[in-house]
Amino acid sequence: MSPTSASARLGTYYAALFVAVGIHIPFWPLWLQSRGMSASEIGLVAAAGYLTRILASPVIGHLADHGGQRRLLMIRLALAAGLIWLLFPLANGFWPILVLSVVAIFPFTGLVPLGDTLAMMVVSRHGLDYGRARLWGSLSFIAAATLLGKALESWPVAVLPWLMTGALLLTAASCLGLPDIKVPRHEGKPPSLRPVLLNPLFLLFLGTTALNQMAHTVYYAFATIHWKAAGLSDMVIGVLWSEGVVAEIILFAVSNRVVGRFGPAALLLAAALGGVVRWLLLGSTASLPLVALAQLLHAATFGCAHLGAIHFIARAVPAGLSARTQGIFAAMAIGLAPGLITPFSGRLYENLGGGSYLAMAGLSVMSAGLAWALMRRWTSGARITE
Repeated sequence: MSPTSASARLGTYYAALFVAVGIHIPFWPLWLQSRGMSASEIGLVAAAGYLTRILASPVIGHLADHGGQRRLLMIRLALAAGLIWLLFPLANGFWPILVLSVVAIFPFTGLVPLGDTLAMMVVSRHGLDYGRARLWGSLSFIAAATLLGKALESWPVAVLPWLMTGALLLTAASCLGLPDIKVPRHEGKPPSLRPVLLNPLFLLFLGTTALNQMAHTVYYAFATIHWKAAGLSDMVIGVLWSEGVVAEIILFAVSNRVVGRFGPAALLLAAALGGVVRWLLLGSTASLPLVALAQLLHAATFGCAHLGAIHFIARAVPAGLSARTQGIFAAMAIGLAPGLITPFSGRLYENLGGGSYLAMAGLSVMSAGLAWALMRRWTSGARITE
């Protein structure tokens, strides 16, 4: 397979996957709200999604590292998630929706870190620019968020589960074209993760990324609801979500140069500092020009954080441990940490509205402190298990 073909196949996968993400993150809270849920209940459902990663990501990472096959597992996960989403129109009431959310998110959330692990293997084998493949996902997110924001001005939010199913089945089809890179199958017990998990640098990395993810919880769960309450239309809200991703795409387009120039730890620091500014702005005003300005900082709070995390794991952890390490990272930093704080974020939003973003700025300050320590102590490219 040529490098051009490998890059195109990765781009197709990310484009399909992020149609689903572009439906789920901006607009799923509206579907939950349409079912009569309060802000606290929406926060609990969102928290359940985060906490599901605690089990899903390590289990799926173990299956991938132990079995050696990533593509086949990704196809199965996308198919399962798509079929499960068909059940949401049948669910009524807080508890049935909460339980179904956990079941649906398990394969969906496990698909994301596994896809990133396979992507980094393809990037390494063919000498590709990860960011340029990943930006197709960002473009897809923009298209989904913008077009759906416009469509929801006339469509009922009841269409969202059906759209999620279609997007996930499209993702399963795109996985068929991915390079089928296998790692040696472990017979018996796979190599221990203990040297990674107990390494102080890895713990600094986890702390940095976890605090950054926690700082996004008000934004992901309540930004659409908050902006709608401030009088912004669904189409404008879709454009605001898309605007942040445009900034992310620009970063991804030059990611190799950015990562090569600054290194993963410095990107994590930039993500945290960007969060301080972004959340202070969103917590202080709902004025459209200032909100639009704050959305440009998505390139830092998400883009820099994502590139920093992916490249830290790729550089610091041996390939044979990469899927499980990616799973642990997803479980702890993207699952447990934001999952624990999201119910609290829901209560904050009920009581403070947009002022709840100010607490998120405080989390970003703490993330910046840990990122600074990581940047000072880790030499980019050094294996933390050696």
